[in-house]
Amino acid sequence: MSDKSGFPQVRMRRLRYHPAMRRLIRDTSLSASDFILPLFVRTGEQQRQEISSMPGHAQLSPDLLADEAREVWELGLGGVILFGIPDEKDACGSDSYDDDGVIQQGIRAVKDAAPELLVMTDVCFCEYTDHGHCGVVNDRTGRMDVDNDATLELLKKQVLSHVRAGADVVAPSGMMDGMVAAIRGALDEADAQHIPILSYAVKYASAYYGPFREAAESAPQFGDRRAYQMDPAAAAEQAIREAELDLAEGADMMMVKPALAYLDILRLVCDRFPGVPMAAYNVSGEFAMVKAAAANGWVDERAVALETLTAIKRAGAAAILTYWAKEAARWLAD
Repeated sequence: MSDKSGFPQVRMRRLRYHPAMRRLIRDTSLSASDFILPLFVRTGEQQRQEISSMPGHAQLSPDLLADEAREVWELGLGGVILFGIPDEKDACGSDSYDDDGVIQQGIRAVKDAAPELLVMTDVCFCEYTDHGHCGVVNDRTGRMDVDNDATLELLKKQVLSHVRAGADVVAPSGMMDGMVAAIRGALDEADAQHIPILSYAVKYASAYYGPFREAAESAPQFGDRRAYQMDPAAAAEQAIREAELDLAEGADMMMVKPALAYLDILRLVCDRFPGVPMAAYNVSGEFAMVKAAAANGWVDERAVALETLTAIKRAGAAAILTYWAKEAARWLAD
């Protein structure tokens, strides 16, 4: 006999009792090619500056970046995304669009070392400006703010310099209105129609970015970025609208950032735009918290990291930007 729930005829544990059975019916699997490794490029030679809040990661000069690129290629990762840290910063972030700037040197170093490795570049200004904001700042509104349209003009220059250096994918992250259309137009006019745009379409003003600001030396010198990044408490429909606009402007892929605290948004965007490749950024704070807990013996880092990455993929991400990329690739190979 059974009760109205179907017990004992329906026993879900039958599908879990054997490890081979669990593997057989899994819907989500990870592979090294799912992961994009963020790398931080700094000026100089033989420069390796450890990032204290992100154990295992460092700012690297272009010559050391070459060894990293070869290792990434051998591990079979999906690619890298580069962030530049110049020695000299100014109000308009001019190093970001200098053909001999730090990130351009980094792109060339990676391509020389591993020509087939997919190289993405973060297209923004916060790492390059002396004020730490994501564009040109003015006070025309009576308060210091980023000038959206003036920033678009500089974004065009930046992205074209990245492509000339050898970037395969450009990833605008500043959440400027119209940034995808401006970049797509500049690329098409420069006969670079083949270059895809991975837009940070849904990027929140998140407290999880703390360690990144050390890594990229990009903390704002005044105010914050809430005037252009999304409010964490905003309605989910705002995320849909942001994604819809970027897609209409010519984005080829879109990203949700951060990943872990916004898995609901990632799933929502994936469901709304089927067939559009989605990425998610497993950000520095998510990484650093687990590292700290593991260092204190409170969690199993490998288990937590792989569970986190599985959750991000299960929510719909085709690509995961993660600081665990190399470690995860090795764990999966084991």
